[in-house]
Amino acid sequence: MASQRIIKINEAIRKELSELVRSEIKDPRVSGAMISVVDVDTTNDLKFAKVFISVLEESKKEDVLVGLNAAGGFLRKEIARRINLRNTPQLIFKLDETIAYGMKMSKMIDDVLKDSESNEL
Repeated sequence: MASQRIIKINEAIRKELSELVRSEIKDPRVSGAMISVVDVDTTNDLKFAKVFISVLEESKKEDVLVGLNAAGGFLRKEIARRINLRNTPQLIFKLDETIAYGMKMSKMIDDVLKDSESNEL
């Protein structure tokens, strides 16, 4: 389980990354997409941070990952400038599919309910 310090660092990094992705990145692969920074998981030694992102448009997911990885150095530098840490973690971007999975499950449940209602009539 993560310590209280790591939890606070994760939240601070998530908040700053959300702001940076929304306003500072000029890469067209990233700036043209609806991106949410869902979670950050930092190692205890602050060397690495997995950044889980969600992209609304299915077709842009891979482009967004490539763009964020290309901007990783800039993002790390900005986090170091904004958050006072001894070590600024290297950012590893991962797609978070839980939102898309939840939407898919919700649609499936709605379809089943509609089918059962039409069979009762």
